Amino acid sequence: MTRSSSHQEAAVSLSFGAILALAVGFPFAALSGELISAGFAEASATLSRPGPWLLLLRSSGLAVAITTVALLVGVPLGTLLARTDLPGRRLALWLQAFSFFVPPYLLALGWSHLIGRQGLIGSPLTAEILFGPLGVVFVLGLAFAPVVTGLVALGTLGVAPHLEESALVVARPLRVLLRIVLPLCRPSITFAALIVFALALSETGVPLFLRDRTYAAVVFSRLGGAGYAPGEAFALAIPMITIGLVLLSIERRFIGRRSFASLLLSSGGGKDRPVYSLGRSRPLVALALWLLVALSLAPLVALCAVAAGGDLSETLGWTGSSLTTTAASGLAGASCITLLAVVLGHGLARGRRGSGAFDGAALLAFVVPSAVLGAGIVAAWNRPQTSLVYASFAVLVVGLVARYAIVGLRAVAAVMLRTPVHTEEAAATLGGSYLRRLFQIVIPLHARGILAAWLLALLFCLRDLDTVVVFYPPGRESLTVRIFTLEANGPPAVVAGLGVVQVLMIALAMTFGLLLLRRRAWA
Repeated sequence: MTRSSSHQEAAVSLSFGAILALAVGFPFAALSGELISAGFAEASATLSRPGPWLLLLRSSGLAVAITTVALLVGVPLGTLLARTDLPGRRLALWLQAFSFFVPPYLLALGWSHLIGRQGLIGSPLTAEILFGPLGVVFVLGLAFAPVVTGLVALGTLGVAPHLEESALVVARPLRVLLRIVLPLCRPSITFAALIVFALALSETGVPLFLRDRTYAAVVFSRLGGAGYAPGEAFALAIPMITIGLVLLSIERRFIGRRSFASLLLSSGGGKDRPVYSLGRSRPLVALALWLLVALSLAPLVALCAVAAGGDLSETLGWTGSSLTTTAASGLAGASCITLLAVVLGHGLARGRRGSGAFDGAALLAFVVPSAVLGAGIVAAWNRPQTSLVYASFAVLVVGLVARYAIVGLRAVAAVMLRTPVHTEEAAATLGGSYLRRLFQIVIPLHARGILAAWLLALLFCLRDLDTVVVFYPPGRESLTVRIFTLEANGPPAVVAGLGVVQVLMIALAMTFGLLLLRRRAWA
């Protein structure tokens, strides 16, 4: 590689890294500035009381319970769907994945229409269970289980076939799965558990709706609720940032680059792996599988049933500009994330100096509860010098990029790890500049994977509620925020109808993206 090409790569990487630092680092720096300017007096007063610490401990325990439920559902399900002869396993995997990209708040709303006091099959007993901590664990455990299912499925496909074939000579299939396959995909399971715990600790909408008090919900209420107290919110953010740093250190210590292995097979690998026969238990396991899939989709069916009792034109009238805001912010956020990921993910895959720092910053913004990130964005952009951004559509894009940059970064890096570096080195030897190699070799070679990363980032942006609800500009609320604010006083059929519109938007985006990926596969 020539010196000028090396300098060009460093300059481009630093420029894109600076953009990521502005989106991610600026909110945390502003949050620190707010605490310093207050002289830590309010922070000390807030955190010296036992109440916040007890609530944080309770919320962490709730997140652990949700993670446990997701693991109990997702680990066996991911193994069965990836490595056995279950009928319809691919369809079941996609249906469960779709339920994850539905905002959890809508799932909670659907469950209330199904088993709430006035629900389709509800009773006082089911309502009492749903509206409380057990309901939060049940709803979010099922909602986040697809994360575990997907990563475990991909992780089991990443096991070297010769290890399984050798073990199958002397052991039964079930023992091989339990003693060889699952232990080897432990990084995938650990990574899935970390993601679910972070999402569960961040979740605001579901606990608020199910009337269960959590730490993240209190932080949100201090920023956008009746108990508005931004100084206290900034103080309450300190322990949650600490938890985020602990999660980041766990990921670095026990997973690191091995988490890429969970994504390497996402574009069609694993076809030469042994498929385990379930034998006589196949019908019973298949029945249990489809009952679980039906359970995941049940709240969406309930939403559709309630929405059918309303007027379609009235429902569409309630959407206002939220539909276009959701689509525009999602597309803009996903495109910005992918653009950053192409440059920074390439550097991460090739082990370039400084790439780990950018990856760590993006991961920290994801594992830190979204209410804390929202508080940082308020502190960073809600000032006269930056009012042009804070009062406009741009702040939504900034927030989505900060929150979900790691999704695109890791996905693109995983795809680029599949291609040997020698391809680029050969072009560099012949004088190809960094930008020329990037646009003429790297991007064309990985176009399908980059498109998949864009689709993944788009789906995360479309489902978001907890991040943007803290700082959305007046008149620029997303559809998830519109549903969240209307639920308490809006007509039930209209609110359910808006939820169905949100679900259809996600289904349309997923279908369109998958069609593009399939077309690209044949190109």
